[in-house]
Amino acid sequence: MKIGIIGAGNIGGNLTRRLTALGHQVSVANSRGPQTLTALAEETGATPVTVAEAANGAEIVVVTVPLKNVPDLPSGLFDGAAEGLAVIDTGNYYPKERDGRIAAIEEGLTESAWTEQQIGHQVVKAFNGTYAQDILDRPLPAGDPDRMALPVSGDDAAAKQKVRALIEELGFDTVDAGSIANSWRQEPGTPVYGLRAGVEAVTKALAEAGPEHGAAHRD
Repeated sequence: MKIGIIGAGNIGGNLTRRLTALGHQVSVANSRGPQTLTALAEETGATPVTVAEAANGAEIVVVTVPLKNVPDLPSGLFDGAAEGLAVIDTGNYYPKERDGRIAAIEEGLTESAWTEQQIGHQVVKAFNGTYAQDILDRPLPAGDPDRMALPVSGDDAAAKQKVRALIEELGFDTVDAGSIANSWRQEPGTPVYGLRAGVEAVTKALAEAGPEHGAAHRD
Protein backbone atom coordinates (compact mmCIF):
# COMPACT_ATOMS: atom_id res chain seq x y z
CA MET A 1 0.00 0.00 0.00
CA LYS A 2 1.18 3.54 -0.69
CA ILE A 3 1.23 5.57 2.52
CA GLY A 4 2.18 9.22 3.07
CA ILE A 5 3.44 10.43 6.44
CA ILE A 6 3.46 14.15 7.20
CA GLY A 7 5.64 14.75 10.22
CA ALA A 8 8.82 12.82 10.99
CA GLY A 9 8.95 13.20 14.75
CA ASN A 10 8.67 10.33 17.21
CA ILE A 11 5.33 8.94 15.99
CA GLY A 12 5.92 9.68 12.30
CA GLY A 13 9.46 8.33 12.36
CA ASN A 14 8.52 5.09 14.07
CA LEU A 15 5.50 4.54 11.83
CA THR A 16 7.86 5.01 8.89
CA ARG A 17 10.16 2.35 10.32
CA ARG A 18 7.40 -0.19 10.93
CA LEU A 19 5.40 0.38 7.76
CA THR A 20 8.42 0.11 5.47
CA ALA A 21 9.46 -3.06 7.30
CA LEU A 22 6.00 -4.47 6.53
CA GLY A 23 6.54 -3.78 2.84
CA HIS A 24 4.47 -0.65 2.37
CA GLN A 25 5.61 2.10 0.02
CA VAL A 26 6.08 5.08 2.33
CA SER A 27 6.65 8.72 1.44
CA VAL A 28 7.65 10.88 4.40
CA ALA A 29 7.70 14.66 4.74
CA ASN A 30 8.41 17.30 7.34
CA SER A 31 8.33 21.07 7.56
CA ARG A 32 12.09 21.40 7.03
CA GLY A 33 12.24 19.70 3.65
CA PRO A 34 13.22 16.30 2.23
CA GLN A 35 16.94 17.05 2.45
CA THR A 36 16.63 16.74 6.26
CA LEU A 37 15.19 13.21 6.01
CA THR A 38 18.17 11.53 4.35
CA ALA A 39 19.10 9.46 7.41
CA LEU A 40 15.55 8.17 7.93
CA ALA A 41 15.26 7.38 4.23
CA GLU A 42 18.55 5.46 4.22
CA GLU A 43 17.52 3.55 7.34
CA THR A 44 14.05 2.59 6.13
CA GLY A 45 13.87 2.84 2.35
CA ALA A 46 11.12 5.46 2.60
CA THR A 47 11.03 8.23 0.01
CA PRO A 48 11.61 11.75 1.38
CA VAL A 49 9.27 14.27 -0.23
CA THR A 50 7.89 17.75 0.33
CA VAL A 51 4.70 18.11 2.36
CA ALA A 52 2.83 19.07 -0.81
CA GLU A 53 3.90 15.76 -2.42
CA ALA A 54 3.25 13.46 0.54
CA ALA A 55 -0.29 12.45 -0.40
CA ASN A 56 0.35 11.83 -4.10
CA GLY A 57 -1.08 8.42 -4.95
CA ALA A 58 -1.51 7.54 -1.27
CA GLU A 59 -4.29 5.32 0.07
CA ILE A 60 -3.53 6.40 3.63
CA VAL A 61 -1.96 9.65 4.83
CA VAL A 62 -0.83 10.11 8.42
CA VAL A 63 -0.90 13.71 9.67
CA THR A 64 1.33 13.80 12.74
CA VAL A 65 2.31 17.43 13.27
CA PRO A 66 1.76 19.81 16.21
CA LEU A 67 -1.84 21.00 16.24
CA LYS A 68 -0.78 24.64 15.95
CA ASN A 69 0.90 23.79 12.61
CA VAL A 70 -2.13 22.10 11.01
CA PRO A 71 -3.46 25.36 9.46
CA ASP A 72 -0.10 25.81 7.71
CA LEU A 73 -0.47 22.59 5.69
CA PRO A 74 -0.77 23.32 1.95
CA SER A 75 -4.21 23.76 0.42
CA GLY A 76 -5.13 20.99 -2.00
CA LEU A 77 -2.88 18.65 -0.04
CA PHE A 78 -4.97 15.58 -0.90
CA ASP A 79 -5.82 16.42 -4.52
CA GLY A 80 -3.40 13.80 -5.87
CA ALA A 81 -4.30 11.04 -3.42
CA ALA A 82 -5.81 7.70 -4.39
CA GLU A 83 -9.56 7.25 -4.42
CA GLY A 84 -10.93 6.28 -1.02
CA LEU A 85 -8.11 8.04 0.86
CA ALA A 86 -8.05 7.59 4.64
CA VAL A 87 -6.38 10.37 6.65
CA ILE A 88 -5.08 9.45 10.11
CA ASP A 89 -4.95 12.28 12.64
CA THR A 90 -2.56 11.58 15.52
CA GLY A 91 -2.77 15.11 16.92
CA ASN A 92 -3.36 16.36 20.45
CA TYR A 93 -4.15 19.81 21.81
CA TYR A 94 -1.60 21.10 24.31
CA PRO A 95 -2.61 24.74 24.89
CA LYS A 96 -0.15 25.50 27.70
CA GLU A 97 2.87 23.58 26.51
CA ARG A 98 2.82 24.17 22.76
CA ASP A 99 -0.27 25.15 20.79
CA GLY A 100 -1.66 28.26 22.48
CA ARG A 101 -5.40 28.61 22.94
CA ILE A 102 -7.57 27.59 19.97
CA ALA A 103 -10.98 29.18 20.50
CA ALA A 104 -13.11 26.60 18.66
CA ILE A 105 -11.63 23.73 20.70
CA GLU A 106 -11.97 25.68 23.94
CA GLU A 107 -15.65 26.19 23.04
CA GLY A 108 -16.25 22.44 22.67
CA LEU A 109 -15.20 21.34 19.18
CA THR A 110 -13.20 18.12 19.33
CA GLU A 111 -9.57 18.35 18.32
CA SER A 112 -10.07 16.12 15.29
CA ALA A 113 -13.19 18.00 14.14
CA TRP A 114 -11.10 21.17 14.21
CA THR A 115 -8.36 19.43 12.22
CA GLU A 116 -10.94 18.31 9.65
CA GLN A 117 -12.02 21.94 9.20
CA GLN A 118 -8.43 23.04 8.64
CA ILE A 119 -7.47 20.37 6.10
CA GLY A 120 -10.83 19.97 4.34
CA HIS A 121 -10.96 16.19 4.70
CA GLN A 122 -12.47 13.72 7.13
CA VAL A 123 -9.99 12.07 9.47
CA VAL A 124 -9.66 8.91 11.51
CA LYS A 125 -8.24 9.65 14.96
CA ALA A 126 -5.66 7.07 16.00
CA PHE A 127 -2.24 6.80 17.68
CA ASN A 128 -2.84 10.07 19.56
CA GLY A 129 -2.45 8.39 22.95
CA THR A 130 0.18 5.87 21.88
CA TYR A 131 3.75 6.05 23.14
CA ALA A 132 5.98 6.30 20.09
CA GLN A 133 8.41 3.66 21.35
CA ASP A 134 5.54 1.18 21.74
CA ILE A 135 5.08 1.22 17.96
CA LEU A 136 8.50 -0.44 17.75
CA ASP A 137 8.58 -2.44 20.97
CA ARG A 138 5.05 -3.70 21.70
CA PRO A 139 3.52 -5.26 18.57
CA LEU A 140 2.23 -8.79 19.21
CA PRO A 141 0.41 -11.41 17.13
CA ALA A 142 -3.38 -11.46 17.06
CA GLY A 143 -4.74 -13.45 19.96
CA ASP A 144 -1.80 -12.82 22.28
CA PRO A 145 -3.26 -12.03 25.72
CA ASP A 146 -0.80 -9.16 26.18
CA ARG A 147 -1.57 -7.48 22.85
CA MET A 148 -2.34 -3.78 23.24
CA ALA A 149 -5.49 -2.18 21.82
CA LEU A 150 -5.72 1.32 20.36
CA PRO A 151 -8.92 3.42 20.22
CA VAL A 152 -9.97 4.60 16.76
CA SER A 153 -12.56 7.31 16.03
CA GLY A 154 -14.02 8.42 12.71
CA ASP A 155 -17.14 9.10 10.68
CA ASP A 156 -16.16 7.45 7.38
CA ALA A 157 -16.79 3.73 7.95
CA ALA A 158 -14.63 2.59 5.04
CA ALA A 159 -11.71 4.81 6.05
CA LYS A 160 -11.99 3.67 9.66
CA GLN A 161 -11.93 0.03 8.62
CA LYS A 162 -8.86 0.63 6.44
CA VAL A 163 -7.06 2.27 9.36
CA ARG A 164 -8.09 -0.46 11.81
CA ALA A 165 -6.76 -3.11 9.41
CA LEU A 166 -3.44 -1.29 9.19
CA ILE A 167 -3.17 -1.05 12.98
CA GLU A 168 -3.92 -4.77 13.25
CA GLU A 169 -1.15 -5.41 10.71
CA LEU A 170 1.20 -3.35 12.86
CA GLY A 171 0.55 -5.73 15.75
CA PHE A 172 -2.15 -4.05 17.82
CA ASP A 173 -5.86 -4.64 18.40
CA THR A 174 -8.33 -1.81 17.89
CA VAL A 175 -11.45 -0.56 19.62
CA ASP A 176 -14.04 1.48 17.72
CA ALA A 177 -14.31 4.65 19.81
CA GLY A 178 -17.19 6.06 17.78
CA SER A 179 -17.57 9.25 15.80
CA ILE A 180 -15.36 12.30 15.56
CA ALA A 181 -17.92 14.12 17.70
CA ASN A 182 -17.18 11.54 20.41
CA SER A 183 -13.42 11.48 19.86
CA TRP A 184 -12.98 13.64 22.97
CA ARG A 185 -13.11 10.30 24.82
CA GLN A 186 -9.54 9.59 23.66
CA GLU A 187 -8.10 13.09 23.98
CA PRO A 188 -5.39 14.02 26.52
CA GLY A 189 -6.44 13.72 30.13
CA THR A 190 -8.97 10.93 29.56
CA PRO A 191 -8.64 7.45 31.11
CA VAL A 192 -7.69 5.82 27.79
CA TYR A 193 -4.98 8.35 26.91
CA GLY A 194 -1.62 6.59 27.19
CA LEU A 195 -3.27 3.38 28.42
CA ARG A 196 -1.25 0.27 27.63
CA ALA A 197 -3.96 -2.39 27.81
CA GLY A 198 -6.11 -4.79 25.83
CA VAL A 199 -9.54 -4.49 24.24
CA GLU A 200 -11.56 -4.94 27.42
CA ALA A 201 -9.67 -2.32 29.44
CA VAL A 202 -9.61 0.17 26.56
CA THR A 203 -13.36 -0.24 26.01
CA LYS A 204 -13.95 0.35 29.74
CA ALA A 205 -11.70 3.41 29.79
CA LEU A 206 -13.52 4.98 26.84
CA ALA A 207 -16.84 4.47 28.62
CA GLU A 208 -15.50 6.08 31.79
CA ALA A 209 -14.35 9.28 30.05
CA GLY A 210 -16.05 12.50 31.05
CA PRO A 211 -15.78 16.08 29.77
CA GLU A 212 -14.07 17.05 33.02
CA HIS A 213 -11.01 14.98 32.06
CA GLY A 214 -10.17 17.10 29.03
CA ALA A 215 -11.00 20.33 30.83
CA ALA A 216 -8.60 19.45 33.64
CA HIS A 217 -5.84 18.72 31.14
CA ARG A 218 -6.28 22.08 29.40
CA ASP A 219 -6.38 24.05 32.64
